[in-house]
Amino acid sequence: MTRSTALRRVGLVVLGVNLVLVLAKGAIWYVTGSLAVGSEAVNSLADTVYSVVIVAGLYLTTRPPDFEHPHGHERIEPFVSLFVALGIFAAGAAVIWQAISSVLADSVAVTHNPAAVGVLAFAAVAKYLLYRYCLAVGTDHRSPAVVATALDNRNDILTALAAMGGVIGAVLGFPLLDPIAAAVVGVGILYTGVEVVRDNLDYLVGAAPPEDLRAEIVRRALSHPDVEGAHDVIAHYVGPEIDVSLHVEVEGDRTLTEAHDIESAVIQSIERLPEVDDAFVHVDPKEAGEWKPDEEVDRLVGGPNRDPDRDP
Repeated sequence: MTRSTALRRVGLVVLGVNLVLVLAKGAIWYVTGSLAVGSEAVNSLADTVYSVVIVAGLYLTTRPPDFEHPHGHERIEPFVSLFVALGIFAAGAAVIWQAISSVLADSVAVTHNPAAVGVLAFAAVAKYLLYRYCLAVGTDHRSPAVVATALDNRNDILTALAAMGGVIGAVLGFPLLDPIAAAVVGVGILYTGVEVVRDNLDYLVGAAPPEDLRAEIVRRALSHPDVEGAHDVIAHYVGPEIDVSLHVEVEGDRTLTEAHDIESAVIQSIERLPEVDDAFVHVDPKEAGEWKPDEEVDRLVGGPNRDPDRDP
C-alpha cells in the first residue's frame, strides 16, 4: 500500500470511529446527565472536528510533487498537527470549566444507568484499537500528523477509564467523583495537546535527528573505500523528513569522473535511509588543504574517523 493511500485511510477510519463515539456518548449524556460522560462526549466532539482537519491535511500532504512544491507536500504535516493541538487545548479547557462550574453550582447529576459505564468501556476499547493502528501506520510511514493522532487516542483510553471510575464512584455514593473524573479527563486532554506540540516542534525548527541516525549517516559516508574521512556533517529536519549535507575527504589524484562517482555513491547510500529526503555531498581533495578534524564526527563513530597519520 502506498504512503498516500495508507495515510488517507487512517484519516477516514479515525473520523468514522470518532463520529460513532460522539453520537453514542452524546445520547447517553442526554439520557443520564452524567458530567463524566458529558465531558467524554465533548472530548469525542473535539476528536471528530480535528479528524476532519486530519483528513483534509493528509490529503494535502500526500499529493505528489509539483512545480511549486518540488519536494512534495509532506512539510505541511507538522502544521496540521499543531492545528490538532489547538483543538485539543480548547476541548480540555471546556471540560475543566464545566466540571468546576457544576461543583460550584451544586448541580452534580448521579446516574444509575449501566449504559453510562457501557459506552465508556466501549470507547476505551475502540480508542485502544485506534491507538495501535495509528501508531503503526504513522511510524511506518513517518507521519507526524498520524503519530499525533495516535497519542491523542492513547490518552483518550485513560480519560475514558477515568470517566468510568467517576460514574461508578457516584453510583456507590460519592457524587463528587463524577465532576472530579470530568476534570481528570480535561487535564488528560490538555496533556495530549502539550505532547502533540512538543513532538512537532523539532520538525518546525529544523532540529537535528536522533544521535543514532546521525551516526548511521556518518558510517555510511565513511564506508566508501575511497573516502578517507568526513567533516562538517549537518543533518536536520525539514518537515518530517531529513536533509543531510557533509564533506567527504578523498585523495587528490582522483579524476573528475572518479570524484563524481564517489560523491554519487555516498549520496545514494545515505538516501537509502528511509528518514532521509536529500543528501548533499562535497568532495574535498587532500591537496586542496581542506581536510580538517571534526570532534563531533569522531564522537559519532566512536573514535577518529580518519587515520591521524594521514592528516594533511
